[in-house]
Amino acid sequence: MSSDARDSDADAGNGAPGLENGEYANHLERSRTVWDRWSDWYEMSENDLEPMRETAMDHLELRPGDRVLDIGCGPGVNFERIRSDIGETGTLVAVDYSPEMVAKARQRIEDHGWENVEVRRADATTIDFEDEFDAAIATLSMSVMPDVRRTVENVHRSLVSGGPFVVFDIRAVPTGPARIVNPLLWRFLRWYANWNPDGDVVDSLAAVFEESELVETYFAGVTYTVRCRKATSEGS
Repeated sequence: MSSDARDSDADAGNGAPGLENGEYANHLERSRTVWDRWSDWYEMSENDLEPMRETAMDHLELRPGDRVLDIGCGPGVNFERIRSDIGETGTLVAVDYSPEMVAKARQRIEDHGWENVEVRRADATTIDFEDEFDAAIATLSMSVMPDVRRTVENVHRSLVSGGPFVVFDIRAVPTGPARIVNPLLWRFLRWYANWNPDGDVVDSLAAVFEESELVETYFAGVTYTVRCRKATSEGS
């Protein structure tokens, strides 16, 4: 599968829930602007967060031949590890809304010569896939979605029966005296990443997926990993 463009501006936003609702559309556009701006600097955080991302990918328990979805892939920081796990017989499909991030992710694919990795520019909340995935991952992307719950529902629909979804993300300090820094943290994350303070990723995952477990926490619980699994259908 090639990394050729399979998107258009129309496809990237078409059918978004409440697109006529200015709040949704404005958040999506702010995200595009923010992540286009940071696309040249994203690698600064790539190495710092690598151990946590690697642990999140461990929880996928991928096998050769698996078909994997990467939500909010950015410049493709997860590609090499996932590609190593699924081998040449697997497939990796990645989605991001930022044109600059998509361009850098495609360049990474071209530089490595991966023929089974594809990047699509699209809104992860509304994109439809022609085939289901064996597993899905989102690293530092779910909390910036304009509608977290609907994005989770879309990922759930896209998975095979029994398929895992692993999320590594960031949130306000959940408990303890350190919560005093939350107002400042909210403002920073809003500026830096267009973070959505109204979207509770952990609660949305628990509400949609039949299995959902908080398996890792870091930095007083500000960053965390949740492992989910879609129910196994009878006879599968």
